[in-house]
Order: sequence, then structure tokens, then C-alpha cells
Amino acid sequence: MAKTDIRVGFGYDSHEFMAGVPLRMGGMTLDHPEGLAGHSDGDVLLHAITDALLGAVAAGDIGSFFPPGDPRWKDADSAIFLNLALEELQHAGFRVVNVDTTLILAAPKISPIAGEMCARVADLLGAGIDQVSIKAKTPEGLNLDRVAQCHAVVLVERVQEPEELKSMEAVIETQRQLEDVVDDLLASVHGVPKKRIVDPVYDTEDIT
Repeated sequence: MAKTDIRVGFGYDSHEFMAGVPLRMGGMTLDHPEGLAGHSDGDVLLHAITDALLGAVAAGDIGSFFPPGDPRWKDADSAIFLNLALEELQHAGFRVVNVDTTLILAAPKISPIAGEMCARVADLLGAGIDQVSIKAKTPEGLNLDRVAQCHAVVLVERVQEPEELKSMEAVIETQRQLEDVVDDLLASVHGVPKKRIVDPVYDTEDIT
């Protein structure tokens, strides 16, 4: 079966707002009276993107690598999780094409800082800012004002494998073949007659 060159991954995360903790979102600390409750820093945006990347290459999810009961990840920076997902992506032979996300929360307002947040996420992904989209919606009528949610979709493409990048040396096996190719090009483009190669009728090594 031929290898798939393009894959899509989807990720989702949600956390409840909680007093007494900083609000981390998109790798940034936002000015807000409450943060998000979570075993790590509660960054729903990075968590959703991480799961989307892992899902694109069927590598599990955040919990597979960073169990919520493990004290090592208590209050951990979610950029650590994202970095692992990128390593899994690279190990599978893929790279990010683009990321599209939607945050769902009543407050704070994301639109004034969306550009800065896109730049931060793009930097964490090693991608261009034009490869990252961050949008925000309010949970109207859903009674979810105390919760922040995020949906993320990623498109990834296979990186051409080194063994598929064949050099001229691999295609042209001998120096004679290389010279023939050059002669053919000169003849066809410039009208230069091909060099006539005459093999010696005697062994030059025997001359004394």
C-alpha cells in the first residue's frame, strides 16, 4: 500500500476556570483574574494542538505520555507537551502544513491578542505565522461561562525521505555515463558534435 502523503489530526481540550492560578493560553500568560484548573498549566490551546498533532500520526494523546496523576507534570509548561508531539511528528516523517483552532470561552476577549498569540504558537511550532489560525467564540446559551474549550485541526505532510532524493552519482553509475550525458546536452543545445571516444588497441600499461 502506498504511503499517505497528507494527514489530518483533530484535538480538543477543556478546563474549568479557577481562582488563584495564572491564566495560560497559547504559551502566554493572560491578564485575567482566574486561570484554568489542570494538572499542568491548563493551557487548553496548546493541549488541543498537541492532541491534534499526535492524532495525525496515530501516536496516542497527551495522557499517553503525560499521565495527569504523575507529579512530574504538576503545573508543567504545556510547551513541553507540544514539543514532544512535534518530535513524534518528525519521527513519523511528517511536518506541519497549517493549524486551525477555535477557542470557546466567555472571557477574556481573545481577538485583541489573537495576532500575538498566533505568533507565539507559530514560534513554538517552528512554523510561519501564516500557518496558524486562532479564532474565538462565546458559549452563548450553553451555560459554560466557567469553562474554556478549544478545538484544533492540523494538516501535516510527509517529508520526502532522504533515500528518495537520488543524486546524480546514484543515477549515473560511471564517469563514462556522465560524460555521455554532458555530450548529449551539448549536442542538442549548442550543436556541438559528440566527442568520439576511441579505445586504444594496445595496453598502455605495457609501454616501456
